[in-house]
Amino acid sequence: MGARESNRHLIDDGVMMLRVLALSLTLFTGFVQATVLQRPISLDTGTGELFGSLLLPKSDAPVPVVLIISGSGPTDRDGNNPDGGRNDSLKRLAWVLAKHNIASVRYDKRGVAASLAATPDERNLSVEAYVADAEAWSQKLKADPRFGKLILLGHSEGALIATLAAPSVDAAAVISMSGSARPVDQVLRQQLSNRLPPPLMLRSNELLDSLKAGHTDDNVPPQLQVIFRPSVQPYLISLFRQDPAAAFAKLKMPALIIQGTSDIQVGVGDAKLLKAAKPDAELAVIEGMNHVMRIVPNDVKRQLASYKDPNLPLAAELGTRILGFIDGLRSS
Repeated sequence: MGARESNRHLIDDGVMMLRVLALSLTLFTGFVQATVLQRPISLDTGTGELFGSLLLPKSDAPVPVVLIISGSGPTDRDGNNPDGGRNDSLKRLAWVLAKHNIASVRYDKRGVAASLAATPDERNLSVEAYVADAEAWSQKLKADPRFGKLILLGHSEGALIATLAAPSVDAAAVISMSGSARPVDQVLRQQLSNRLPPPLMLRSNELLDSLKAGHTDDNVPPQLQVIFRPSVQPYLISLFRQDPAAAFAKLKMPALIIQGTSDIQVGVGDAKLLKAAKPDAELAVIEGMNHVMRIVPNDVKRQLASYKDPNLPLAAELGTRILGFIDGLRSS
């Protein structure tokens, strides 16, 4: 019996500790090493072409495929952001999946990186457009005979997009990583209250109130332009309409919630709220993991440095939990 069959036997036995141990072992020793094809992939949405990367393990049978949806702002398919730095978090995650016989597609959202031309003006971006794109990618993958079960994995704001897209494409499962449970305007109020002096906080709350009500406001102080610049306000209006926990509660398929305890952008409380919204979801709270999936202490300087260090390894438990969850889907 080969290593893969041996690991499968342990999983089928349902021995959780052995399963975790076996998966950890393959992560570190490379016992499971699929031959992986790396190919560019694109999608014609009818309103612009989107570009991405496909990792496809060589297999005689269809393999599960994960559609990886990146987070907010100009975050690209690899998890990198020109404002935040290069960390390759989603790229590295895709390779963890590929080496365990799980395909993935990660893509640049419209208006971002290689897909910039699809919507070059951010005034025209919306959550609804991002959801429609995720649905279109999903249908493309479901129609491809090389792929088996489709899993939508969203990171940060991408978790909301995955949650909203999954029902219409009948995804096999949803993985929410560092996803907020609360409407994003509430999250912003909390984050900004700790960082802004009172006069700016007052103006920030006025802007949030206006956008929540569906109205733009061009009177934005220079210090708040990065968040509330007029060109991004139409997108924020579409975003503030969403209730992530309510959307998550509507999911009928299996779901995995992943949250790190050292995440300075999204807290464990949000993960628990998502779990409360969908009690049959699996919750994985990873001790010490931050927003870019690394084990980093709650020290601001080290946190920010990790956003710009692609060589830091991903949290080992992250791969273990995702692989275990997907293997559970395969055996069901």
